[in-house]
Amino acid sequence: MDSNVKISIRNLYKAFGSKKVLDGIDLDIYEGESLVVIGGSGTGKSVLIKCIQGLLSPDEGSIKINGIETNNSQSYQKQMHATMGMLFQGGALFDSLSVWENVAFSLIENKKFRKEQAKIEAVRVLRQVGLAPDVADLSPSELSGGMQKRVGLARAIITKPEIIFFDEPTTGLDPIMADVINDLIIESARGLGATTLTITHDMASARKIADRIAMLYQGKIIWTGTVKEMEKTDNPYVMQFVNGCAQGPIKVEV
Repeated sequence: MDSNVKISIRNLYKAFGSKKVLDGIDLDIYEGESLVVIGGSGTGKSVLIKCIQGLLSPDEGSIKINGIETNNSQSYQKQMHATMGMLFQGGALFDSLSVWENVAFSLIENKKFRKEQAKIEAVRVLRQVGLAPDVADLSPSELSGGMQKRVGLARAIITKPEIIFFDEPTTGLDPIMADVINDLIIESARGLGATTLTITHDMASARKIADRIAMLYQGKIIWTGTVKEMEKTDNPYVMQFVNGCAQGPIKVEV
């Protein structure tokens, strides 16, 4: 295996009953790379992330992180889980906790930071994502959608993870705020030297943050390439998706 490969996925299958969601995925994600997986709703993008994280067990196939098979080792899976961060689609902030407690959650629960120490660190990371210290004591419900995304990003990066997952990071945001979040994602990942996997159907976001793009369709990766290669491709599936055309080989059930 190439020593630059951070995550290597081979022949990955996952079905729920008779529905095949992942149907033989082969994919490499390189150290420090920003890979964006595009595809329509229900194509298995979230299932792919959950399999890599160990939240779902694949039916078949191999997932290696740093060259080590994760499926066979729960202890290694747990060890790797501690080096991962995640920005969830809806923010997934805990309403019962203040903003800083949300950001510092893993420091307190997993790394056993004292509360005072954890709050100082949370405020520092909130500043990194453009939020003033007085936001720290607010409740998530007092924040706008864009501010909630920033808090979610702060929580994702506070443990300085090696791998960060972004699940539809710009969903529900206006185009300007979406662009702000895209910039913050790029800055945060580069600052940490992290490997990132983003799943999205927002092509403006994909174009901005991707080093490389992979398209998932009917459980398979049907195309990979750079943004420049995507703009020039004659793959009819990619062309239809990127340009948002109703006509083409991808049939949408209405």
